[in-house]
Amino acid sequence: MKSLHRLYPLLNTVKQFNSIKLLLTISLLSIILVSCKSSPDQAAAAPPPPALPVSAISSSTETTFIEYPASIQGAVDIDVRPQVSGYLQSVLVNEGAYVTAGQTLFKINENPYREALNNAKASLHAAEAAILNAQLEVDKLTPLVQNKVVSDFQLKTAKTAYKIAQANAEQARASVASAQINLGYTNVKATVSGYIGRIPKKQGSLVSPTDQIALTQLSDIHEVHVYFSLAENDFNSFNANYPGKTPADRIKHLPAVELLLADNSAYPIKGKIDMIDGQFDKNTGAITLRASFPNASGVLRSGNTGKIRLGLQHDNAILVPQSSTVEMQDKVFVFTVGDSSKVKKQSITIVGKAGENYLVKDGVKVGDQIVLSGVDKLQEGMVIQPQKAADKVAVAKTKN
Repeated sequence: MKSLHRLYPLLNTVKQFNSIKLLLTISLLSIILVSCKSSPDQAAAAPPPPALPVSAISSSTETTFIEYPASIQGAVDIDVRPQVSGYLQSVLVNEGAYVTAGQTLFKINENPYREALNNAKASLHAAEAAILNAQLEVDKLTPLVQNKVVSDFQLKTAKTAYKIAQANAEQARASVASAQINLGYTNVKATVSGYIGRIPKKQGSLVSPTDQIALTQLSDIHEVHVYFSLAENDFNSFNANYPGKTPADRIKHLPAVELLLADNSAYPIKGKIDMIDGQFDKNTGAITLRASFPNASGVLRSGNTGKIRLGLQHDNAILVPQSSTVEMQDKVFVFTVGDSSKVKKQSITIVGKAGENYLVKDGVKVGDQIVLSGVDKLQEGMVIQPQKAADKVAVAKTKN
């Protein structure tokens, strides 16, 4: 009996093991059946290749633009300064007024200079009288010497005194002319036609040629000069891209340039580059160029800023829409479509932009098929379904 009691637990253990084994077998068979049923469904659910628009790369003659910061100056920008010292008696113009060449702008007290002129004239009269006196002495001694009444030495002395009197008279005339010039300088006149700047000195101020601050500034802006700078690399490209053997010859063949104002609006009249500096600036490493623009309306003023836009024509340029590119690690790529509609990631070298297109130097050629959109989801070697019908629409959009 004791043996039977010991056998019962063992039998229960065997039963439990058989039950677990049966459950595992049933579960495994269920998994296998489910897998067999789902495999055909999964194969049927595999997505088709994405349908993406493609286009053949074309070429055309395009013009690209590069913009450079620029400063604007009048054809003539001068400081108006006094050339004599004195009290400012009158200010005859208003700030910002337009004046003509020769117009009097300021009046300096002239009394000291008029008296200096009168003194110079008196000295001239005295010198002229001395000439007459010396001439009388020569006339008196000449017959006496001829008759040997007096010695020849006395006549020579008289003639020398006459020449000295003539020299003194010439010096006096120069003093009169100098006094007249100084008197004229009391009227400060405009040397060119243009616009008056600020006038810091007011009536009654003491002015002098040595003053650090000018009476005002005068700008002739019927034509303006726009200065801009090119770095060394840009200047080398400038020389390579524009025809001409010398700077003067190159300037003759340069196309007209545009001026963009501070608000990015375009000045309505195009200008012409007419000067290339003779050397690079040692501090900035750049060279200065100048473009001149007509300014009859006076819209542009000295001190304005803007941008010069240089145009460069590219013949037979390869065009790639910007929307068809993707940037990775400072490089630009497109996806070309090859055999079996497989795409390949291809790096390109960009030389400029024309509208919504990149101008490409290397990487692709005319006739290559590229994906126009959806490139951010593509991977190397993916198969796509090219859409030729959408191709024409996409190309038309890129050209507009």
